[in-house]
Amino acid sequence: DIDFVIVTGRVYLIPAVLTQLHFTVNCNPGPLEDVVIDRYDIPKICPREVQTEDFIRYHFNGTFSADGKKFDSSHDRGKAFISQVGLGRLITGMDRGLLSMCVNERRRIKIPPHLAYGSIGTGGVIPPDAVLVYDVLLLDIWNTQDTVQIRTLSKPASCNRTTVASDFVRYHYNGTLLSGAAFGSSHSKNSTYDTYLGQGDLIKGMEEGLLGMCVGERRIIIVPPFLAYGETGQGTQVPPQATLVFQVLLVDVFNPKDDLIVEVKEVPEGCSRRTVTGDYIRYHYNGTFQDGTAFDSSYKRNSTYNTYIGKGYVIQGMDKALHGLCIGEKRKITIPPHMAYGQEGVGDLIPSSAVLVFNIHVIDFHNPEDPVDIKSTYKPEDCKVTSEADDLIQYRYNCSMMDGTLLDHYESPSITTLGANKVILGLEKGLSGMCVGERREVVVPPHWGHGENGAGGVPRSAVLFFELELVELQKGVPEGYMFVWLGDGPDPLFPAMDLNGDKEVPLEEFSAFIMLQVKEGKGRLLPGFDADSIIKDMFNNQDRNEDGKIVEYELKLKVDESEQVKRDEL
Repeated sequence: DIDFVIVTGRVYLIPAVLTQLHFTVNCNPGPLEDVVIDRYDIPKICPREVQTEDFIRYHFNGTFSADGKKFDSSHDRGKAFISQVGLGRLITGMDRGLLSMCVNERRRIKIPPHLAYGSIGTGGVIPPDAVLVYDVLLLDIWNTQDTVQIRTLSKPASCNRTTVASDFVRYHYNGTLLSGAAFGSSHSKNSTYDTYLGQGDLIKGMEEGLLGMCVGERRIIIVPPFLAYGETGQGTQVPPQATLVFQVLLVDVFNPKDDLIVEVKEVPEGCSRRTVTGDYIRYHYNGTFQDGTAFDSSYKRNSTYNTYIGKGYVIQGMDKALHGLCIGEKRKITIPPHMAYGQEGVGDLIPSSAVLVFNIHVIDFHNPEDPVDIKSTYKPEDCKVTSEADDLIQYRYNCSMMDGTLLDHYESPSITTLGANKVILGLEKGLSGMCVGERREVVVPPHWGHGENGAGGVPRSAVLFFELELVELQKGVPEGYMFVWLGDGPDPLFPAMDLNGDKEVPLEEFSAFIMLQVKEGKGRLLPGFDADSIIKDMFNNQDRNEDGKIVEYELKLKVDESEQVKRDEL
């Protein structure tokens, strides 16, 4: 036979024979103690509290309430404890004591025996009826129903493209555990993390968290352990079953199928010519990455970038983008890495697999075969006499580059002799064949101008634009001559020179004869010099014996010498 005895809430089975004996039973009819919780360090921000069925990772020190002696410690083992709450996997007091706890919270949990190991104890470590005290630091919370959490911190106002699977991305990140402990950072390595999306190169949660991002966007991505490194963790930095928090800045994105993107910002009116293969172009540019970080600028060097188009002298994407441009046009050019510097990059200047963005402004372009382009904007109706080699001319001009930058300007006329190599060849050509009063616009390519070296304020290989007006024209004489006949001269010459018929010609008579020929349009003096000085030089050249007069013999002798020189040259 068996009798039942209830002692302190427990039921004991006692053989009937023992019921004949006398027992003294001490019954305590009062209520049982519950768990006592001391939340002595609570974080200011607590986005999530422990709930039943949550998984947690925590550190603890376990001591006896009676004497403070330690019986267990996760700190001593160097490994946090992982368990699920509320399903009986922990002692009842611990299941209750961990509820509503926050990550980084510290609490002291005092557990009476009936909610711990009772009157039996366990394994020689916990004696019967021991009151236990656990000092707990919560490190992590997650649930099997958790998903990747994405919080956008900032996003560019303009976002023309977002990341998709198969894109290649470059991003910076700071990685921490849920407790805030850092485990990795691209910033500390001074290098972005570069990878393809959707190819399994990242943990599943990061793959998901990076989708739909814009360049320049900042996100916090929270990844539960089963979408991160799970039960194994990662090295010494990421423990098993760790929730990971990534603060991400997307720096760059492209797809291997991407082509060049050209955005026309400004096209001048009246664009009559566009760049083609073989042209030589001068342009300014600002070069940035997609996040706006600058890597180069021609403006800072105060010098245009000059190159031939379609000859492979620049990266493939730029070579392609430079076609079809007008002088003065502005474009934004986005070049994917496979059309730029690829995986190699350029030293510390261009990272591996970087998308490049160029904002360019075309200053000018030309072709090595280009002639001087001459356009007459005004021509007088009476235009019988035009400028040619040896003529002395006066002209006004403005000189500028093709983008309108003024290089030279004179209100007072400039003077030159055509054919005397006193001006650049292109200007010489532009000034030839002009009437007095005529105005022209002349485009001079560099091979007709100052060439590859430039000059003074003229940049290297610059196309020049001249606005010309011919003010005065004095017909000239061939180089080395002081006077030329404009037809057949008198024959014989000496009698024509001897105006008074006395068989001798002094300077005054010689001067009167020459000036008469000029006045009647039969002869021409060297322009640009004092007429009296030129005539005196001519007279001295004929006055062989230097007696102050020319006689027929001297004039004949001079003519004979000239003819002999010509025969010797032949």
